[in-house]
Amino acid sequence: MNENKETESIRLNKYLSEMGICSRREADRLIEKGCVLVDGNPAVMGTRVGPGQHIICNGTIVGEKRGREQKRLGPVLLAVNKPKGVVCTTSDNDRAMNIVELVKYPERVYPVGRLDKDSEGLIFMTNQGDLVNKIMRSSNAHEKEYLVTINRPITAEFLKNMRKGVWLKELNVMTKPCQVESVGKQEFRIILTQGLNRQIRRMCQALQCRVLELKRVRIMNVRLGNLKTGTYRRVTLEEYQELIKLLESSTSLSYAESQKKEHCKHGRK
Repeated sequence: MNENKETESIRLNKYLSEMGICSRREADRLIEKGCVLVDGNPAVMGTRVGPGQHIICNGTIVGEKRGREQKRLGPVLLAVNKPKGVVCTTSDNDRAMNIVELVKYPERVYPVGRLDKDSEGLIFMTNQGDLVNKIMRSSNAHEKEYLVTINRPITAEFLKNMRKGVWLKELNVMTKPCQVESVGKQEFRIILTQGLNRQIRRMCQALQCRVLELKRVRIMNVRLGNLKTGTYRRVTLEEYQELIKLLESSTSLSYAESQKKEHCKHGRK
């Protein structure tokens, strides 16, 4: 009996993601803040839920009805040109407009990753939790391209240092090698395959310069193009099919989760 219940249940963060409420990472943050109730009690990290349980997230009831509606509506993937001043979180900590309020899409969608408040450009919004996790995992090495303007002329030494990786003292990490090229006196193009918090700004600061403008122009195979600031479009069928193909070998698991799965497969404890 207990084994059957365990089989039927799933982790709460995965459940919220599959219901189109938020990504697993955002779900973890909401759980830690006490914003998720299961059968009237505050959830804790690692909580598992099953059929028939009453779940409330940020005051919104989550349940089987919503799940059926989500499946009927089908997958949604939007390309949004986020303006400066808009945040990519639904937290009340920042009184700025958030990306959900900006888009006002008629179905429940949420952002894939983030662009900080002072940055602009391409960001995905979707109702597909697994897609979010596969794109966001830095271990999957998906390309994101940016145009950046800094406060001083770009030198060969600066480009060399950016390409080989920069030590970020505050994060205690060396950035991965990346593609960087100059496209103007103070402007460069950079392609990253990892997503550290405010990575480009931190890299520039470590090299004694400051970012003036930062725009994301591509995520994997989807380009910003001439999409106007503050507007969105549905990703085309061709773009979506290519994106899914690129994600075929990707995992939605974190590194620790994938290692645990590998150990279990080989009979290790």
